[in-house]
Parts: sequence; structure tokens; C-alpha cells
Amino acid sequence: MGTKLIWAGRVMSGLLACLLTMSAAMKLVGGREVIEGFARMGLPESLRVPLGVLELACVLIYVVPSTSVIGAILLTGYVGGAIVTHLRIDEPVVFQIALGLLVWLGLYLRESRLKSLLPLRT
Repeated sequence: MGTKLIWAGRVMSGLLACLLTMSAAMKLVGGREVIEGFARMGLPESLRVPLGVLELACVLIYVVPSTSVIGAILLTGYVGGAIVTHLRIDEPVVFQIALGLLVWLGLYLRESRLKSLLPLRT
């Protein structure tokens, strides 16, 4: 794959990392909207900080090249939990599914180890 695809993967992964870092920061800082969102989803407010720390840790592991694959696996689990939480209260999950897919697409485009494991046929 060419340099343009590698950079596309880096940009995609970077944008996702920024989005997820902002989400984690909102959980860590709190605020009325975050607390109301937790209540709407049936989550205790006491989980706000631990979930923010977990999300931030997963993002940090994802952006470090040597640990990016395990980071994608961890983010997949995190997003899976978000999907279940939203399904439980009958909310759409298209965004969460797309987020999980983009995590892996960004990694696939920037990571040569994945290209050898999952070769795309032409």
C-alpha cells in the first residue's frame, strides 16, 4: 500500500483518537450533560471517572505504534460496551458501530503487520 494510504490511516486514527480523548475528558470533568446522560443510560454516576480513565487508557495504547493492535482490541471492547448500553435503552447504535469499524480501518491502513495477517485480494 502506498504512502497516501498510510497517511490516510494516520489521519483517520488521529481524528478518532481526538474524538475519543474528548469523550474521555468530558467523563473526567463531568458536568450536567454528562451526569444526565449517565442517568438516561441507567449508569451510576460513580462509573463516570473510571470509564473516562479506561477510555483514555485505551486511546493512549491505540496511538502508540508498538501497542496499536492491542489498543484497537481494547477500543473494540469499549465500543462494544457502548453498543450494548445504547441497545438496552432502545437507542440507535449506528455511530458506535461506525466508530468501531473506523478504529480498525485506520489501523489497517497504517499498520503493515495487519496487512500481512489480513491481505485484501485484488
